[in-house]
Amino acid sequence: MSVVALPPLRPPQAGPPLAGPPPPAADVHDTAHDHERAAGDDPTVLIVRRARWERPALVALLAGTAVLYLWGLSASGWANAYYSAAVQAGSQSWKAFLFGSTDESNAITVDKPPMSLWPMALSVRIFGLSSWSILAPQALMGVGTVGILFSAVRRRCGAVAGLLAGAVMALTPVAVLMFRFNNPDALLVLLLTAAAAALVRSIEDGRRRWIVAAGALIGFGFLTKQLQALVVVPGFAVAYLVAAAGSIGARIRRLLLGAGAMVVAAGWWIALVMLWPAGSRPYVGGSQTNNILDLTLGYNGFGRITGDESGSVGGGGGWGATGWTRLVDGVIGGQISWLLPAAVLLTLGALWALRRAPRSDGRRALLLVFGSWLVVTFLVFSFMQGIFHEYYTVALAPAVAALVGVGAAVLWHHREHVAGAGLLAGTTALTATWSAMLLSRSPGWNPWLAPLVVVVGLTAAAGLLAAPLVARRAGTGPTIARAAAAGAIVAALAGPATWSVATAATPHTGSIVTAGPAVAGARSGPGGGGPGGGLPGGVPGGGRGGQGGFPGGRTPTGTGGGPLNGTGAAPANGTGGAMPGGGGMGGLLGATAPAEQVVALLEADAADYDWVAATVGANNAAGYQLATELPVMAIGGFNGSDPAPTLEQFQADVAAGRMHWFIASGLEQAGNAGGSDEAQRIAEWVAGTYTAQTVDGVTLYDLTPTS
Repeated sequence: MSVVALPPLRPPQAGPPLAGPPPPAADVHDTAHDHERAAGDDPTVLIVRRARWERPALVALLAGTAVLYLWGLSASGWANAYYSAAVQAGSQSWKAFLFGSTDESNAITVDKPPMSLWPMALSVRIFGLSSWSILAPQALMGVGTVGILFSAVRRRCGAVAGLLAGAVMALTPVAVLMFRFNNPDALLVLLLTAAAAALVRSIEDGRRRWIVAAGALIGFGFLTKQLQALVVVPGFAVAYLVAAAGSIGARIRRLLLGAGAMVVAAGWWIALVMLWPAGSRPYVGGSQTNNILDLTLGYNGFGRITGDESGSVGGGGGWGATGWTRLVDGVIGGQISWLLPAAVLLTLGALWALRRAPRSDGRRALLLVFGSWLVVTFLVFSFMQGIFHEYYTVALAPAVAALVGVGAAVLWHHREHVAGAGLLAGTTALTATWSAMLLSRSPGWNPWLAPLVVVVGLTAAAGLLAAPLVARRAGTGPTIARAAAAGAIVAALAGPATWSVATAATPHTGSIVTAGPAVAGARSGPGGGGPGGGLPGGVPGGGRGGQGGFPGGRTPTGTGGGPLNGTGAAPANGTGGAMPGGGGMGGLLGATAPAEQVVALLEADAADYDWVAATVGANNAAGYQLATELPVMAIGGFNGSDPAPTLEQFQADVAAGRMHWFIASGLEQAGNAGGSDEAQRIAEWVAGTYTAQTVDGVTLYDLTPTS
């Protein structure tokens, strides 16, 4: 039993029915709960008695989510080795932990703030370096997100609606992908979901602590993925001003309080980086000026919208066609859009049903908060011109899940009316049909599933339409309606559930990953198109739909460093040819797995150097660093296009005996996409000054001072 503060008691059906007479009183409340007012208590307090089945059902949902997200987790190895290397560095150096450095000697940071790295680095400090210790915190974030969604929806719409929202979230394919991966998106989704739930609580009761919590959580989201966390802010602010309790002046004051909390939560780390002397901290990766504001507003900010991203691997429309259909086309549709049409239809219908509800009605608050999240994020992703990866769409998953749960619950209370039943039936039929269309994009993968989904969905839709008529004539309508609702849920979740299982069963490594089976006609890299396509900006690459090449028409070698395969991940044992310039191993998007001879060479006399090696590109460096657990300098950051270090700085480090080896990677000749050419200058200086040696196909230069 729990006690919940509510606005003054009112009938659960706050507005008039969509059409026709009201439903029978016995059908108004969800049978998940038994509500009764505490005698003599505050009239705004309602005691919510949980049904006996609710807690076991929630445990089953969370346990099932944990199994799906944790099952076979270590098969993905280092996953995104770029971030895994930074996690390893943070587990060895608190300074690297604080700044998010790619190595413990603090040469350069990753191209994001470090908050997403902190849970993983702490896990590694406790349990040691392994794939599991890095990825398990991400999976637990997914379980937490599902739990928060359940709680937020259940408060106002009942346990069934909460379970539905949680299940939709858990079984969204791109969510399964990201909560089993080590990109920042997992923590971002958790934080924004918690912020939305806190905002709804503040709308309901007007308490300052909830709006402060919401603001702080968004601020922490900024320290996870910078301006992407702020995409939800305009819609959240409007929803709060429209629906929150209290006068307009009080609402504005509380909103400003939340904004202040957001600024403090995000700003302390930004101020720290700006005030810390540049010479004693790592270079700000992803920027061209060693300035965190440059990274925030440029590469991770407005550059993503306009495509003007200096030092990026592409932009200006090179990441696939933009427009209204971007998020439902090609590979992207299978990541997130299974229940997107349903979320839109159910939200519109529920808002109409609640049109006369009090302004601060909790159900409408849920619809406004999560609806604004969906609309604004959908528009940004659909029309942004800069870097866009399919997995970004995980940011839509909580909104879609919550809107489906809330919208279905509100309309379920109107199922006895023609309009309510018609909308539920139409949504079910449309969802089943759209699911079949998405499944048909992978024609060789379980071809029996698409027609089965259509049959079950259309049957359920017919049942939802027939239930009100049968109820009036034979009195068996409730049984038919519940059976039809169960069929509708099965039809809606069958497609994404099977894609989610396929995603969990497939290892994913590298920088560009996608959920689900291979989709016909998808090209490698972002966007869509034909097989064998390349990455934007003229950087070729292999991936879904075919194998392309890397600079010079060659492919990198080594585990996790080979051409991307049909899962969007690097193959387990890539065996391509040598990189131009004799680099041998490496690549822009995948890490390397050096041979034992190379590892032994790097480990020899490691204690005498700040960096056992340096190489161009952070993924190249990550492979060597994770294999040795020793610092490897990533020249030029992720793309090799950051001016860090400069040639003069590198020469000074070599002269001071801080660097042992230089490993040729080939990326130094791949172009800088408008960024710095310092990496190329360094590689040319090393090649012209030192003698090359080849070990297991890898070209190395011994930088040990001779005098």
